[in-house]
Amino acid sequence: MSAALRERILEARASLVDAGLTAGEAVLDAEVLARHVLGWDRAQLLTRLHLPSPPGFDSAFSAVITRRAAREPVAYITGHREFWGLDFLVSPAVLIPRPETELIVERALGLLKPDTPATIVDVGTGSGCIAVSLAHERPLARVVAVDRSPAALRVAALNVAGHGQGTRVHLVRGNLLDPIAGQVDLIVSNPPYVNRADAGALQPEVTRFEPGDALFASDAGLAVLRILLETAAARLAPHGHLIVEFGAGQDHALRVSAGQSGWTIEIAPDLAGIPRVAVLQPAGRR
Repeated sequence: MSAALRERILEARASLVDAGLTAGEAVLDAEVLARHVLGWDRAQLLTRLHLPSPPGFDSAFSAVITRRAAREPVAYITGHREFWGLDFLVSPAVLIPRPETELIVERALGLLKPDTPATIVDVGTGSGCIAVSLAHERPLARVVAVDRSPAALRVAALNVAGHGQGTRVHLVRGNLLDPIAGQVDLIVSNPPYVNRADAGALQPEVTRFEPGDALFASDAGLAVLRILLETAAARLAPHGHLIVEFGAGQDHALRVSAGQSGWTIEIAPDLAGIPRVAVLQPAGRR
């Protein structure tokens, strides 16, 4: 007779702790992966933990736990990640959406009136999570989502279609703002900003599995941010703004670069109190 689901999940937790996860991470990940394999919600799982594991569960669950023990992110195993209350498909071709990036969406919505048409550019769209979230919240907006990775754009296309935004989110292959010729109301970006020298301090989930081109930038992580500061003003309408995410400890350097490039800058902290998002406007514009 097959062991109860509870025992299988307890064994998986122990395996994940042995692999280096914290006890809290192991509890959460083992449950999420069990539900993924079973196709159950949390209530279904909790009410059936005492039952024997269904046919086929043990081998399938073992396979995903082995992947997680190798430190593959849960989002890549399940193929999904929630962002801004929406479900997004993800793969190793794109960064996994993170809660702190929702601050870009929050700040953008504060600048975009619900009843006013606007053109937005999402630079380095990846999974398309920012572009789709903004289109979802602002039905009159048109979003151009740019990425140089064909694999990332394929993931973004699935998310755009899956959320019914195919007529308003336009995917474009290109480098940063190169494809943008006219003026737009808002430019948003979660660009590469991690200093390669800091790679050793990152979790193996990040360094082994997430796309390095979307993570790392030269010049102490500031190279892409500085390019955006140099090129975005010419693409902005008179009342336009640039919103970018940046790394911990980069706020001072970003302020200096913004001043040198002719921008006013407001910096907002994430939920942990770490300076995380900059809202910029060309100096002299209102």
